[in-house]
Amino acid sequence: MSVQISASDVNKLRQQTGAGMMDCKKALVEANGDFEAAVDYLRKKGAKVAASRQDRDSNEGVIIAKASADGKSGIVVEVNCETDFVAKNADFVAFAESVADLALANNPATLEDLKALEIGGVKIADALIDQTGKIGEKIDVSKYESVTAEKVVAYIHGNYRLGVLVGLSADVAGADDAGKDVAMQIAAMNPVAIDKDGVDSKTIERELEIAKDQIRAEGKPEEMVEKIAAGKLNKFYKDSTLLNQEFVKDSSKNIAQFLDSVAKGLTVTAFKRVQLGA
Repeated sequence: MSVQISASDVNKLRQQTGAGMMDCKKALVEANGDFEAAVDYLRKKGAKVAASRQDRDSNEGVIIAKASADGKSGIVVEVNCETDFVAKNADFVAFAESVADLALANNPATLEDLKALEIGGVKIADALIDQTGKIGEKIDVSKYESVTAEKVVAYIHGNYRLGVLVGLSADVAGADDAGKDVAMQIAAMNPVAIDKDGVDSKTIERELEIAKDQIRAEGKPEEMVEKIAAGKLNKFYKDSTLLNQEFVKDSSKNIAQFLDSVAKGLTVTAFKRVQLGA
């Protein structure tokens, strides 16, 4: 004899799992009214949905950047979905916020370590499968970065489209505002490193080769190529390394000079910039 499934039972399971009404009713029927078995059924259905969507692109989503209460650490995560419609859904954003909170509280070393943490008694890796089944789109955490410093400032730009962490060398008066200004600079100008010492050798070699090819194409004599290329490399450092960039809010200073005007010797010790889908 089949078990009668009431509307209140279906609603209770829906509230518990977030799955659709028809999915909840089917789960309860399949589980013969057993709530635990129905939850398992929905989770298995979610896993099946997730597996069938692994080849789908999930380039939409949100970037969440947060700093700890003491300002000594910060994290930024990218949580993805397939459509902008889901990215704007309050439940999806809340899920992303909970992942970010967990990352901030535990400071995992890698993205894999983050996915191994538990959220509501379930590993994030499994919760992503649950979310995929619930929402019907591929859901994933694709990026995770962290910064520790004497002062960390977090900034989210463009309705969760881009997140920045800035680590400053000291927690001084005005550090929060200065950190936000520097974070906005990073968001806008996308520097490759803090200063020229942080630029990797491969990038330097590439920039020099591009410069030399341009100079030779202009017909300059070979003996001048190295000298002119060195000048172009210095221009690259000025344009592309944070401390040497012209401050967008005051073109009379670079970022190093701006920070020094806030507090003598104040500088950037680390930064991370995560852009949605990049």
